[in-house]
Amino acid sequence: MKYPIFASFIIFSLTLMYLIRRRRQKEETTYKSFLDEELRANSVRKKSLDDLKLITIPFDTLPMNILKDDPKVKECHRILKDLADNPIANLTGFTNTELKFKYGAPNLEILSRYDASYTSLARTLSTWAHILFENGYEAEALSILEFAVSTNTDVRTTYDLLGKIYSSHHQSEKIKELISVATKINSLNKNPILNILDKHLSESNSDNQA
Repeated sequence: MKYPIFASFIIFSLTLMYLIRRRRQKEETTYKSFLDEELRANSVRKKSLDDLKLITIPFDTLPMNILKDDPKVKECHRILKDLADNPIANLTGFTNTELKFKYGAPNLEILSRYDASYTSLARTLSTWAHILFENGYEAEALSILEFAVSTNTDVRTTYDLLGKIYSSHHQSEKIKELISVATKINSLNKNPILNILDKHLSESNSDNQA
C-alpha cells in the first residue's frame, strides 16, 4: 500500500514543480515585455495636447445657491473652485505607458495632474449630489449627477443615485441611456456599474407593470 501512495506523491510533486516553473517563466516573459514597452514609451518625444478633451465646470448651471452655508456643501464648492483654476481631463483607464506613447514621455507628469484633478472632480460631484438629495433637493442633485455622467465618470455612487432617481420616476429609457454610456467606461468599475443600472432598470420595469 505504501508504494502506490509514494508514487502518487512523486507524481504530484513533479507536476507541481512543472506548473510552478511554467508560471515563473510566463511571469518573466510578461515582465520582460513590460520593460521593453516602457523603454520604447520613454523614448517617445513630447507631442501636442491639442486633441485632449479638457473639462470645464459649468458653475452657472449647477445649483451653487442650494445649501451653500452647509459646511459639507461649502467644502464641495471650495474643491470645485480650486479645480476650476487648473486643466481637468478624464484619463481613467489609460496606463502611464499608453499615455507616454500617445502624448510623449515628457508630458506624463502634467497629464497625471490633469487626471488627478478629474478624480477629485468626479468624487466631489458625487458627494455634493448625495448631500443635496438627502436633504430633499432631488432636481438639483439630478443636474449635478447628469453633468458628472457627461464627463464619463466611473464613480459607482453617481450611477447608483442617478439610476435610483430615474427608476423612482419610471424613466426606463433614461436608465437605458445610462447603460449605453456605462458600456463605454474604460475602468474596472464598468461591470459593477452595469449591474447596478440593470437592477434599477428591472425595478423601473416592474413598477411600470404593476
